Amino acid sequence: MRVGFGFDAHPLAEDRPFIVGGVRVDHDRGPSGHSDADVLAHAIADALLGAAALGDLGERFPASDERWENADSMQLLARCAADVRAAGFSVGNIDATVVVDAPKLGPHVQKMRERIAAAVEVAIERVSVKAKRSEGLGYTGDGSGIAAMAVALLEPA
Repeated sequence: MRVGFGFDAHPLAEDRPFIVGGVRVDHDRGPSGHSDADVLAHAIADALLGAAALGDLGERFPASDERWENADSMQLLARCAADVRAAGFSVGNIDATVVVDAPKLGPHVQKMRERIAAAVEVAIERVSVKAKRSEGLGYTGDGSGIAAMAVALLEPA
């Protein structure tokens, strides 16, 4: 078995959709980045790539490449998962946490799990997503940013 860890963070900005885990959430600001800035998809992709020793998301889809501008991060996650399978691994499970005080993400967690499971091509029972608040502390608490962390377990296929 192999374990990978992923992390991502983005500032929140006006005039950006709030997309996390492939789910659009109603909010006055959204993650800002070169792609759609889905921190959860990015953290999970890095965890998968790291476990397989296949580099990281920034190497595969660099911000300097215009092809990835406003890219759908769930499609990027699906490509990373396919590369992990091609390298001879299957996904044992994914466990991820999103940290932001607003908007409240709890009501959207199940849909995020569904979208992630579909992108990675695993049963939903292998995907855990947790939404946490930082109680006003730091950039995730003052409304200026969002972060996500993920671990992935891979097994030889």
